[in-house]
Amino acid sequence: MSFFARLKLAFAILFGAALPEREQPLLPPAPVAPPPSPEVQHASGLFLLGMLQREGRLIDFLEEDISGFSDAEVGAAARVVHEGARKVLREYLPVVAVVPQSEGDQVTVPAGFDANRYRLLGNLTGQAPYQGILKHHGWVATAVKLPAVPTTMDVKVLAPAEVELP
Repeated sequence: MSFFARLKLAFAILFGAALPEREQPLLPPAPVAPPPSPEVQHASGLFLLGMLQREGRLIDFLEEDISGFSDAEVGAAARVVHEGARKVLREYLPVVAVVPQSEGDQVTVPAGFDANRYRLLGNLTGQAPYQGILKHHGWVATAVKLPAVPTTMDVKVLAPAEVELP
């Protein structure tokens, strides 16, 4: 390779210019990062689940066998879970209804509708727009505001054991 070809290559490397294809094989292949571990890949989901546990005791509620409790006891526990989980949802994942009408209202599903936003139930015949009764208004996140996951914590630990000392 001539001096000027090496100089051109050096400038391309230093200043991020695109290299002509005939010169690219001269560069060593770019290092390939290993795939993230499951903990790193799913850290934000685990962190969110940990927040739902911390604020609303969601995991405690779901893991408890509630068959032996009265409806009043289950309802009282559900209030705690509801309040805490709702707080987390509103702070980090605010949502709005996909369809603003109330359940039970007559609605129109437009032609060219987004199948991620509408699930059609019953007998599907003919072409859109479709008329039907709203069974569930759906939910769509308006933002995702999850905090950065601290690198110093083990995200698999969703709630630490609590030990009261005498």
